[in-house]
Amino acid sequence: MRLSDLFKIAYTNLRRRRTRTLLTVLGVVIGTASIVVMLSLGLGMSDLLLKSYQNSGSLNMINVLNYGSSSQGDHALQLTDESIKSFESIPHVVGTSPALQVSVEAKSGAYSSSYEIIGVSQRFLQEIKLKSGSLPKPNQSTLSIVYGNTVVNTFYKNNDWEHPAKIDPDKDTIFYRFPEDTVSQQKSNGSDTSAAVNPLTNKKYLIDTAGVMKGGPDEYSDTSMYCFADIDTFKNFLRKIYKKNLVPNPALNKNGKPFRYYVYDTAYVFVDDMNNVTTVQKAISDQGYTAYSNMEWLEQAKQSMNIIQMVLGGIGAVSLLVAAIGIMNTMMMSIYERTKEIGVMKVLGCDMKDIRNMFLTESAIIGFFGGSFGVLISYLISFVINRLTAGSSSDLTMGLNGNISSIPPWLSGIAIVFAIFVGTLSGYFPSVRAMKLSPLQAIRNE
Repeated sequence: MRLSDLFKIAYTNLRRRRTRTLLTVLGVVIGTASIVVMLSLGLGMSDLLLKSYQNSGSLNMINVLNYGSSSQGDHALQLTDESIKSFESIPHVVGTSPALQVSVEAKSGAYSSSYEIIGVSQRFLQEIKLKSGSLPKPNQSTLSIVYGNTVVNTFYKNNDWEHPAKIDPDKDTIFYRFPEDTVSQQKSNGSDTSAAVNPLTNKKYLIDTAGVMKGGPDEYSDTSMYCFADIDTFKNFLRKIYKKNLVPNPALNKNGKPFRYYVYDTAYVFVDDMNNVTTVQKAISDQGYTAYSNMEWLEQAKQSMNIIQMVLGGIGAVSLLVAAIGIMNTMMMSIYERTKEIGVMKVLGCDMKDIRNMFLTESAIIGFFGGSFGVLISYLISFVINRLTAGSSSDLTMGLNGNISSIPPWLSGIAIVFAIFVGTLSGYFPSVRAMKLSPLQAIRNE
């Protein structure tokens, strides 16, 4: 029997019992829509989770800390320019950056604030997205900084924390005071009273504004609360203030003297692909450094999301299982009603496989129409869910603008194919029973 004949016979038989067929298809529609919507919620929340981590910081960046070195004593394990450069020999690493951090006091008119200026490499600066201005150029004669988007919201008057000022670095004048260096403080408080505190640390400095990061004053990320400068320009600027000490809080050797090279508390390592971050992070940790990344937290969150998605998918699968039982029941009833017809087909010499395929085709058609309409219903339900949750509680959308329900094209295709498979599988056992019917007994049946 030709395939076209099978479809024609199957369609005719299903059409003869329209009410039963529609109810069976409806069961598949509900089952398919349930499982697709449940999976779409898991996928949507996973996408929002990924966007959340991407907005908070780069997923290709690893933060390296060195808790092995203290303020005094010689330690082989230090984050220096040389050791940070050596990370670039690790496979998949495409760049590195030291982080030279200095806490400053800022004042604009009657408003004041305190935050950190961090000197970083040009590789790090390239990761910053700007709302206005441009990135600092390397080795400039004057220091310029990029403001984090939340820094401008941290200026207060007389410690009135409830009423922050909206400072615009592009328009408002901001003066900076840098901290006194700890070495000079120790000398002035110790027996060497002749040593005076470096007078340059009491000066106020005016620093050029290079740009402001993208984002609103309340949009938090890993970099939003800091100001960033080109590290070489920043080093030259600090040398004018702290001379041989280099920084306000230099690392000291076992004799209590500052190192004549930079020892950093933090460094950044950039990886070619987010999927290689975990491998690179382990290689750095094996060297004795403390390393962490947003990708590490994302992987842990993904594991929890996968469990939630499995639970949601399981709930939807129950509906589809009920629909499969409905298809099987429909096919069994069809066999009982068409017993004589089957007996005549066998007597006329119809192939057993054709009889089986006839029932399998009917159940596959039910699965196809049920799956197709189920996917359409799923898109409608997904649209309603997204409209209802749009602009609602941030607990639902993780504080981001996005859809909590997401149905990618591949999910729609898999859902239809799976519905056809379930329908065909449900019709298999009834079709086998039809094959085993005795021709003479089937003909005598009334």
